[in-house]
Amino acid sequence: MELSILDIYKDKKVFITGNTGFKGSWLSLMINHFGGIVTGYSLHPITTPSHFELLDNNNVTYFENILNPQKLYTAIQNSQPDIIFHLAAQPLVRQSYIDPLNTYQSNVIGTLNVLEAAKKCNSVKAILLITTDKVYDNKETFTPYKEEDELGGYDMYSSSKACAEILIKSYRNSFLNVKDYKINHNILLATARAGNVIGGGDWSSDRLIPDIAVATSKKQKVLIRNPLSVRPWQHVLDCLYGYMLLGAKLLQENTLFAEPFNFSPSSADAKTVEEVAIIAKQTWTDIEIEFGVPPENFHEAGLLILDNSKALKSLNWKPVWNTTESIEKTILWYKNYYIKNKVISKEQITEFFDKAKLP
Repeated sequence: MELSILDIYKDKKVFITGNTGFKGSWLSLMINHFGGIVTGYSLHPITTPSHFELLDNNNVTYFENILNPQKLYTAIQNSQPDIIFHLAAQPLVRQSYIDPLNTYQSNVIGTLNVLEAAKKCNSVKAILLITTDKVYDNKETFTPYKEEDELGGYDMYSSSKACAEILIKSYRNSFLNVKDYKINHNILLATARAGNVIGGGDWSSDRLIPDIAVATSKKQKVLIRNPLSVRPWQHVLDCLYGYMLLGAKLLQENTLFAEPFNFSPSSADAKTVEEVAIIAKQTWTDIEIEFGVPPENFHEAGLLILDNSKALKSLNWKPVWNTTESIEKTILWYKNYYIKNKVISKEQITEFFDKAKLP
């Protein structure tokens, strides 16, 4: 595992959009762990509790909307970052059915606003834009999707992220072309595609493990939809570790990495929703589950698997925690929070990287 490359973040100025969200708050903590200086740009947390608010850090955050281009430009100019991680988005499939307009504005126009503001800031050397595994035209087969496969999206969330990928590719070709690197510009641009990320501190609605944890904390049975759906579940730390490796390659001025990358567990490690629930119950015996279909019954893909061979070969990345471990670590986080009133995020980061150092 290539850990030493992450030392490049020491004293680097890192700008993270969406830092008050689940993945953004964990990424901020990981960047701080490696000595980086984080500035965040995000809406206020939309959940109570909030992982962001539970953390003890001194990072500066601009509580603004990425749909306000002037505020975003000012924040980036003020912070003079070396690298930008763009995570701010409307991230929920079911919410995209309810509010498709905001989904497209946030995920497409918001991405363009970040690119425009970053291009005008001389300090920026790298941009990593986070999309999703759902950008592919999903045929729901057991064939894993590679980065060059056709983009698409059945629902409005998935299609908005596919549109963002098309926009990013066009923007790179038009303004940040690798052929013109160090001639007309000094920015390398990549995208990262991952999905079904789990971990403690996620309280978003309509997500499997948060729903299980919240219901269990209230001594309630939880209704779980689509028990036979198959997903490549991965822990948030494995996902973000991949993002950080890719960002580090961009900071090293390696033009070969200015491309899309999939981050996912092995396709052989994919599990059904029912299997996840069973592992969760083995870790926290108080969990009570019931399987069924919710009355809204919005369409969600039953099968989606990514090919992670590019990240394995090019970045020397691989999951540190397998799917079973990822579920167990996530449930332990919530169990500590609800039973002991203890936030173990920093401890889990240390534990994660201690294991990553092993041969």
